Amino acid sequence: MHADLGEILPLWSTLPFVGMLLSIALFPLFAPKFWHNHFGKTSAFWTLMAVVPFTILYKGQAVYEFLHIVLADYVPFVILLSALYTVSGNILFRGTLVGTPVVNTGILIIGTVLASWMGTTGAAMLLIRPFLRANSHRKNRTFMVVFFIFLVANVGGSLTPLGDPPLFLGFLRGVPFFWTFELLPQMIFVVFILLVMYFIIDSYFYRKEGIRAASENVDKEPLRIDGLHNLLFLAGIVGAVLMSGVLHWGEITILGVHRATVDVARDAMLIFMAVLSLLTTRKEIREDNEFTWYPMQEVAILFIGIFLTMMPCLKILQAGEKGELALLIRAVSEPFHYFWMTGLLSSFLDNAPTYLTFLSSLLGKFYPGVEAREAVVLLIEEHGIYLKAISAGAVFFGANTYIGNAPNFMVRSIAEETGTPMPSFFGFMIKYSIPVLIPVFALITFVFYW
Repeated sequence: MHADLGEILPLWSTLPFVGMLLSIALFPLFAPKFWHNHFGKTSAFWTLMAVVPFTILYKGQAVYEFLHIVLADYVPFVILLSALYTVSGNILFRGTLVGTPVVNTGILIIGTVLASWMGTTGAAMLLIRPFLRANSHRKNRTFMVVFFIFLVANVGGSLTPLGDPPLFLGFLRGVPFFWTFELLPQMIFVVFILLVMYFIIDSYFYRKEGIRAASENVDKEPLRIDGLHNLLFLAGIVGAVLMSGVLHWGEITILGVHRATVDVARDAMLIFMAVLSLLTTRKEIREDNEFTWYPMQEVAILFIGIFLTMMPCLKILQAGEKGELALLIRAVSEPFHYFWMTGLLSSFLDNAPTYLTFLSSLLGKFYPGVEAREAVVLLIEEHGIYLKAISAGAVFFGANTYIGNAPNFMVRSIAEETGTPMPSFFGFMIKYSIPVLIPVFALITFVFYW
């Protein structure tokens, strides 16, 4: 019964999601004071615009789908982000770290490497504050944060299932843990181009700002880490996520929604890690780290609206050729089609279900009637380039917008909170992601998928 909803939903059912996106894009630009004071009310308005009419029209089916997306997707999403945000906020890098082009590029490289092993959110939350402090003396910092989002919050998460949610879902459905290392050539290709571009831009502004002498004469304080024990809690978070993909403890039902017992256990462990981190870390460390709850609150409030209004879009996509986007689904046939279609949709929708939609499409296309895990093995052996295409598209294209991946929004919020001006939703796309990322992705298309 529940699986048929996407087949009957009309395209107009996506309008609340469009309204939510336009609000995020336009209000901060044209009515910043209103947005700052009322973004929660705006999120609630568009949520009601989706929930109320769909519940009236589709009754129990709609209620089930909304409950499912809250309990199975949104709640675990917020718990994971909150745990990573809390633990990383209790780790303070002290000492003199001067943001020169070489130092900044080094931080970006470290963050990119860490992202595949502790998740893009974990790496981004761990390094964004020291990165901003290292460059507090710099006048032009916006482009630095943007490239941080590109590399640490997105592209860096492409090598393991721990790096980004779509790859983790692939792992749950039978993709071997280390298979994603097949994306290494593409990741190196993108990272190398972006790092070279970053270094050139940073070097230009560094010389233009004329602060070389001042930064070289700063009294150097040795680097050290306070709250180092929180690295154990970070490791615990990573272990809990990995555990939920390996163990199988049956299911439990919460308000009619089936959830894996191990997933509930994982969420409880993540909360436990966050609480332990708060209890065992001095308040002064968080104060010196300029830690506040506002970025996490903003993400939690806005993303409940995004998740709920996004439900019709995802259901229509998941209906495949039986839904209103049948023409779009039928047009996707070549590897580069899958790369771009998965990527473009992942720029605005949740990249995890988008990845699953096109993975299911591939399995149905090449191996109809074959059991899912067996079909995944055959797909890797016989048509691996298609799986590479949807995997890279889901991860890389998340950097195109602030909502393409959760840490993008959090990094932006932390940067603004500490005095770094950030572009608007459309400004981010027009000034940075379209002119910088889209040409790089076009190069990937010709090198790897044409």
